[in-house]
Amino acid sequence: MLFAGRARREEKEIRRMEKNETREDMADVARQRSNIYGLLATIYREEVGKALLKQIRHARFQGALSHLGVQLGGEFLNLPEEKLIEDLAVEYARLFLGPGKHISPHESVHLTKEEGGGSLWGAATVKVKKCIECSGIEYKSGYRGMPDHISVELEFMQELTKREAQAWEDKDQDTVFWCLKTEKRFIDEHILLWIPLFCEKVIKDAELSFYREVAKLTNRVLEFEQRELEKYPSFQHVTVNEFDSHSSQDIDMARPPLLNPY
Repeated sequence: MLFAGRARREEKEIRRMEKNETREDMADVARQRSNIYGLLATIYREEVGKALLKQIRHARFQGALSHLGVQLGGEFLNLPEEKLIEDLAVEYARLFLGPGKHISPHESVHLTKEEGGGSLWGAATVKVKKCIECSGIEYKSGYRGMPDHISVELEFMQELTKREAQAWEDKDQDTVFWCLKTEKRFIDEHILLWIPLFCEKVIKDAELSFYREVAKLTNRVLEFEQRELEKYPSFQHVTVNEFDSHSSQDIDMARPPLLNPY
């Protein structure tokens, strides 16, 4: 009876959403969110290479970034390509890799011991790993990094929002709600606990405008996500057991691998 009542609430929620937006609109929004998550994941994953730099420097891409509030400095647009790639690589290593004092891009490092953090491969890392595995999304073969690296968490959101977009197009109500609930839970229980703090540290310590602006963009994206997902009250009572009950066999869809190349 409980599950029947929840199903009716979710059906009403879908209908309420459709009064304001068409399925095509919702699919388009989800796809745009997925693209932004993908861009951020790529930037945080490793040093900027020639292909990504060429894409970001393109006038059309600059226009899109400007629309998102990203204002890159003159050094990014005017420096010779090889020089800029070298400078960005040095900045990436200084900010995120060390060996000296740096800003760890791992969730567990930024949480207290009570929150499951305090060191690499803390309890928070295990929880992230479980969330990803319960979703039916697989790591790319050969991946040896940690599940709570910022690029992995953002890429997980990229995959969830991609699934959501496809579910809107397929008129698959169950998958739409599963995606939205999973997105909200992962944002609330993981991403918002540490990435805003991480970004503030990057904004403070970055010497080049690129990583400073990317950190600002990341925070703006997360603020938008939090506002949007809070609009749907039926997401507020998703239990841990309900989330964990979804195994890969419960989800009739492909199992796309994480794109992480490590």
